[in-house]
Amino acid sequence: MDIGRFTAQLTVLILLVGIVVIIVARARSEGGDRLRMRIEELNHRHEYRRRRLTLAASEPGARKRLLKAFRRDDKAQGRQGRKAPGEPRQTVWVLDFRGDIKASGVGRLAEEISAVIAAASEGDEVVVRLESPGGLVHAYGLAAAQMDRLRDAGLTTTVCVDKVAASGGYLMACAADQLRAAPFAVLGSIGVVAQLPNLHRLLKRHDIDVELLTAGEYKRTLTVFGENTEEGREKFQADLENIHQLFKTHVAERRPRLDIEAVATGETWYGRDALDKGLIDALGTSEAYLVSRMEEARVISMRLEARRAMGERLGMAISKGIEGGIERVMERLDAGRWEKR
Repeated sequence: MDIGRFTAQLTVLILLVGIVVIIVARARSEGGDRLRMRIEELNHRHEYRRRRLTLAASEPGARKRLLKAFRRDDKAQGRQGRKAPGEPRQTVWVLDFRGDIKASGVGRLAEEISAVIAAASEGDEVVVRLESPGGLVHAYGLAAAQMDRLRDAGLTTTVCVDKVAASGGYLMACAADQLRAAPFAVLGSIGVVAQLPNLHRLLKRHDIDVELLTAGEYKRTLTVFGENTEEGREKFQADLENIHQLFKTHVAERRPRLDIEAVATGETWYGRDALDKGLIDALGTSEAYLVSRMEEARVISMRLEARRAMGERLGMAISKGIEGGIERVMERLDAGRWEKR
């Protein structure tokens, strides 16, 4: 009995040591770049799915013929590539940006843009699938400046908006040579907004004083706890108007044919109306545009992803497993109400 217990304990110890060794080795191997580059040629993925569906929809007797035809196509494409090795083929680089109020992904976008600029050739195109309702002025000002780097590098830039590019999102999107949006995507909101509560009267009612000391006439204009003055309100409003003017100037410089005064009202428009206003150049989804570009160019998606430690990945796997189990139980309970007894 003691020998069996000792053997079990020894086995557990060996397993634990093995796990620790694997984690340490993994951590050392990942200790270099904190971001992992993911690259996928979308042409291959599209063709693979097309062939799978074609085979699935065909009669059993025709599948061998289709497979032979696919192999002939692959060989023909290989021969075409060998015949003209000196002829460059255009590449379309695809980047994604999903913005929150702080434009948290702008650092990663900057690194992705740097990588594409370094690798792209003359005549290449960069497609940015952009989705953002806007946010902080300084954060989206930086994001818009990153987009301008593509134009400054001489790369043709297309922004595709499937859902929303408003306020700071539109500040980014208007840097593109071509701006496309889905029919019901939300665009515009060329305006500035700020709001803050003021608790001065509530504090005064309870005999609570707030001392606010500043050096500089306009170091603080409106406050949350102190008593706001008309002069402070006027200065705050003037600051908003100045930011709005900078916003309008930025958009007008990048879309000179746009009637900026007509659209810089803070309103938003859906894709079709945005096209009539001149906010975009064409209607269509990002998927439709990329599929059309696959006919004449290599379409490559590139993104940088944060490397996760093994412990974090293990924790996420366990969490997903538990969540999946709970969802299956809930679905089973819900389905049970409709089953016949």
